[in-house]
Amino acid sequence: MYRAALIIPVFNEEKQIYNTLKHIDMNKYHVICVDDGSSDSSSLEIRKTKARLIKHPINLGQGASLQTGIEYALQNPDIQYFVTFDADGQHRTEDVIEMLDKIKAGKFDIVLGSRFLGDTVNMPILKKIILKYAIKFANFTSGVKLTDTHNGLRVFTRETAEKLDLQMADYSHASEIIEKIGTLQLKYTEVPVTIEYTDYSKSKGQSMINAVNIGFDILLDKVIRR
Repeated sequence: MYRAALIIPVFNEEKQIYNTLKHIDMNKYHVICVDDGSSDSSSLEIRKTKARLIKHPINLGQGASLQTGIEYALQNPDIQYFVTFDADGQHRTEDVIEMLDKIKAGKFDIVLGSRFLGDTVNMPILKKIILKYAIKFANFTSGVKLTDTHNGLRVFTRETAEKLDLQMADYSHASEIIEKIGTLQLKYTEVPVTIEYTDYSKSKGQSMINAVNIGFDILLDKVIRR
């Protein structure tokens, strides 16, 4: 057992979630799936596995799902490391092991996966362009310098989990985490990871207009806090 919780936000993932979970060694991780008000059979697919299922009665957003999963995992004192992991099959557990090894060395509070230091498979050109602009925007607004700012694969310590307290319920949580790395002065590093884009994962991805909305959310939040 790695003493690590894999927290997986789930929203209408009945076609993929079982396949994602069957590739995770449930004897090594505490796997926590947060069904965020799915209208399909996602929960039934999760129940076919040994993963812990938590359900939101309505859809609140990925950020809210992660915060729910973090709060649940914090109740278990055996869990010392927290992993955010996507439901759509893009992430690899091999990368999680490397990231856990990195954080267990004790030099960092949070380890972030970077597809641009690692590899991407079948990544759409438009997606790459949007992400590159998002990286520049996030680095500029947060003061944190990263090569990949919206990668859902992250590993952080229990102490970091207690501090994060995510308030942005939607996809804006990715930028919020980066902001908090800066404001909380967390020690961070990036690790090369592989992201594989399948037809399924591409169909579930964020639209360009959603990426623009996230940018406005972040700017508005910064203005309000000032």
